[in-house]
Amino acid sequence: MKKQLKSYLILWSTQSLSALGSAMTSYALVLWLYLRTGSALGTALLSVCSYAPYVIMSIFAGALSDRWNKKRTMLACDLIAACSTVAVLILIRTDSLAAWHLYLLNALNGLMNTIQQPASEVAATLLVPAEYYQKTSGLRSLSQSFSSILTPILATALFAFAGIDAVIAVDLATFALAFFALLVLIPVPESPASGQTAEKLTVSAKKGLIWLKQNPLILDLILFLASINLIASTYDAALPAMLLSKPNGGETVLGMVNTCAGFATLAGSVLVTLLPAPANRVRAICLTLFLSMSTENFLLAFGKTPLIWCIGAILGWLPIPLMNAHMDVIFRSTIPVDMQGRVWSCRNTLQFFTIPLGFLSGGFLVDKVFEPLMAKCLPYGFAASCFGTGKGSGAAMLFFVIGVIGVLICLYFSVRLRTYNWKETTVSK
Repeated sequence: MKKQLKSYLILWSTQSLSALGSAMTSYALVLWLYLRTGSALGTALLSVCSYAPYVIMSIFAGALSDRWNKKRTMLACDLIAACSTVAVLILIRTDSLAAWHLYLLNALNGLMNTIQQPASEVAATLLVPAEYYQKTSGLRSLSQSFSSILTPILATALFAFAGIDAVIAVDLATFALAFFALLVLIPVPESPASGQTAEKLTVSAKKGLIWLKQNPLILDLILFLASINLIASTYDAALPAMLLSKPNGGETVLGMVNTCAGFATLAGSVLVTLLPAPANRVRAICLTLFLSMSTENFLLAFGKTPLIWCIGAILGWLPIPLMNAHMDVIFRSTIPVDMQGRVWSCRNTLQFFTIPLGFLSGGFLVDKVFEPLMAKCLPYGFAASCFGTGKGSGAAMLFFVIGVIGVLICLYFSVRLRTYNWKETTVSK
């Protein structure tokens, strides 16, 4: 196994380290901007600027990715992103950095990620034998888990003791390592579509949508995840509002719950690399998402202690790497390699456009609907006994609502996806 995956393991390890460095810089810039402006909206716009190109431009980026050389595309995107980081460092050193610089550079980085992501997904397919798709998906979840756990710890420590310059220096060092490894040590095979330029970009992008329409299982799985992402992003918007406001909550408790979620994801990532392939991956996806939706939201809604909230986070996030692995295997085993960039990019647009909608609706529902509603309830009434009283009780009620909706979504797609008879095959490379 080690010999067959040597190139992929070098790519995965170095790119994961570089991703950790980039995440640390992003986290430190949020701290830097908030300390100077005191504006939560201003810092939130950093994420909006990063995410907007990903949703808007993904379809076209996939069409370009299928045409271009995967290795050169990844190297170019990494280099441009690193240059933007250097620009931030120069602006800081000259005391010229302003919020609009960060918005512009975040948008540029978001665009580079939009182009690079489908290229790196196809590169992984080309480097990994089909029998190792599940294990390598577990490795990707493992690195993402470590990043989510380590980023706030390392970035905060470096920022506090050595300043943002040190954080950026670590980011650039990890970039240099990943860039050298990809340039010198990793041969990425060409996919059949590379080098094709005669077709119009819009026609090429449209083919990804047509392919999805002709393969309803993949389309339904994408729509399933888009629905779950709407619930998950509403959860993300409501979680701080509840835990920071509850009498037995606070910043420490919020950190504990997030840490439990990170370690649960880490455990799930290890688990998926050890488990054998299930008899039915589609059913496994439905079961893992049902377990997540039917536990965490309700324990957050009805729980009264940090212990219950932490248990909810563990049960909610433990199955997610398993779901991601099975989804990854189905996609890589079904989508032709010369179409993967276009199809993955269509997936990015369809599957992730619900995330900003969820953040906006979650904040609106907490502030304008559920908190005012709970404020009008009797302190000894049924609703108060379920969700508590005072600030934060409205967010708890919202968790109950999204829990019910999440369960219904899982049941609906479980029935719908049961009609497909998917069999694991190996796409031609």
